[in-house]
Order: sequence, then C-alpha cells, then structure tokens
Amino acid sequence: MRVPAYTVQIIMRVVCMSEKKRTWNEKWKLVLNELEEKISTEGTGAEENRKTRGERPERERSLKSKKGRKYETKAEWKRAAFRQEIMLHIVMSAAFLLTTIALIQGIVRVLPDSITVSSSVGGRELPIYCVETDKKQVALSFDAAWGNEDTGRILEILKKHNVKVTFFMTGGWVESYPDDVKAILADGHDLGNHSENHKNMSQLSDSECEEELMAVHNKVLELTGYEMFLFRPPYGDYDNHVIKKAYQCGYYPIQWDVDSLDWKDYGVDSIIRTVTEHKHLGSGSIILCHNGAKYTAEALETLITTLQGQGYEFVPISQLIYRDNFHMKADGTQVSGK
Repeated sequence: MRVPAYTVQIIMRVVCMSEKKRTWNEKWKLVLNELEEKISTEGTGAEENRKTRGERPERERSLKSKKGRKYETKAEWKRAAFRQEIMLHIVMSAAFLLTTIALIQGIVRVLPDSITVSSSVGGRELPIYCVETDKKQVALSFDAAWGNEDTGRILEILKKHNVKVTFFMTGGWVESYPDDVKAILADGHDLGNHSENHKNMSQLSDSECEEELMAVHNKVLELTGYEMFLFRPPYGDYDNHVIKKAYQCGYYPIQWDVDSLDWKDYGVDSIIRTVTEHKHLGSGSIILCHNGAKYTAEALETLITTLQGQGYEFVPISQLIYRDNFHMKADGTQVSGK
C-alpha cells in the first residue's frame, strides 16, 4: 500500500506543533482526527467513482471485517474501517520517518562539525570583522557618507599601486556624487551599501532596516546596473535583527578589525602608525578608512607601500570573504567550512 504524502505531512505538522503545549496523547488524537477527515473526503470521491463505473457502493458490501467480526450498523463498520486504514498509514509513515532520521543522523556523524553556514555564535548574530585565511591578504575599505574632495585623488593612488578596495556608500552620497560612484566601479572596486540615511540600525524596525538597505541598493542598481551585496552598518551599530535582515536582503554584513581612526583627524603619521602597528593587523584583516576624512588621502600612499613592504596583498572585501560554507567565531572572524 502506498502511503499518501498528506499522511506524513499531517504527522509532522501536529507532532512538531509548538504554539500550544500538548501531551503526546493529545497530538496523536489530532493526527487521527485529521487523517480520518482526509480519508473520509477521499473515500467519498472514490465511492462516486465506483458508482460511475457501475460497481457496488462500499456501504452495500459485507459488514464483516477481515477477521470476521460483525458490526451492528454501517456507521460502526465504516468507522472501524477508517481506523484500520489510519493505523496502517501511521505505521508505514512512522517507518519512513524513522528511516529518514537514521539517515540524517548518519550523515551528521560522517560530516565534520566545522562544515556549517552560520552567522550565529551563542545566540548572537555577528557581522564579518575579519577572515581566517592562510593567504597574507588584507582588505582596505572606505566609508563614503560625507564629503568628496579627495575621492578622485584616492582613486588615482589606488590605480597607481594597482590596489582594489571597497567603498561603502550612503544613499545621500550616491545621489550627490553619481559620477564618482560610476568611476569607483569602472576602476574595479567594490560598491558597498552603507544605508540610505546613516541611522543607527539597531534602533529601527525590521521594515525600516529593509528600507534603509534597499533604497540605496536600488539607486546604485539604477545608476550602474551593479547589484551590491556587502553592507556596513552605520557607526558599526548592529544587533541580531539587523544582521538577520541584512542576510534576508541578500547582503553580507561587514565590520572591521583595524580602525585607522582617520575620522579623528590626528594627522597623517597617526593614520599610518595606527594601521601598520595595529595589534589586530594580520592575514584576513579588514581596514576601516573614510574618503572624506581630512588626512586620509595624504596618508594613503605610504599606508599602502608600508603594508606591501610587510608582505601584504590588497584585495577587495568581495574577494576576501567566503560567500558560502562558512561559520563565525565569537570574535567575528569568518571561517571557511571547507
């Protein structure tokens, strides 16, 4: 006998239901009732088909069970028949489910524990601060939320040293400097999302977060045809719902583990020392800079050559991170599951 798909579906839905605390007896009663109703509905259709073919209706057949038991009424016999069919469905479905569970458990034992795809650590959703890699690579990033006086100069220096980076842009910056957005993309750099209005995302609702992400996304898409997929929360501010919403919108949330502190305007030497002597600097580091900071453009060339002299290769964030088959460490390090 073939087990109808609805039998397994009903059992799984009722057994796994969590909206109310129910005992196992109550859950099985629900299974029996739903199956009886489903079988009764299908049985009515089958009886109509038998009439069409000129066969005797089920209710006109013997009122004896296979074991020879007699029933006083047709209703009693019909209900007993339903129960027998239901129990057969349940037994066969249970065997199928147990086999499936055993198979899954076997697969889990065979696969390494490290093979996961998750941004969650101990119930916390984390963005990518840096990447675990054997390659001596770092990613340089620029947040573009205000000012544009030095963007052209920054692009020239990057081109001179053949360095590709990532620019995270707000919606206002994209609107104000569309030609620079196009120039950044034309030079082979990443275009990243820095929200529409540079708000504290953790203070927004899910729908507001989505609007902040997708408004600038659509602006860049319309302007350049480029689908952004990297997102840096303004101020580095996030919580679980911000990270989840970013992934739901098709974005990898990105932080940094090396802050140049260029936004504090301490001077050129301060920026260079802060980055090149940073305690977290290493393979897979993500460096934070701002295109609109006072001394960033002036410090950039020495910053690049110093890190290259230390053996580092610059790659954009899109090339540094793992797109799938990864998990996160508690410190925000992205780790490959391969």
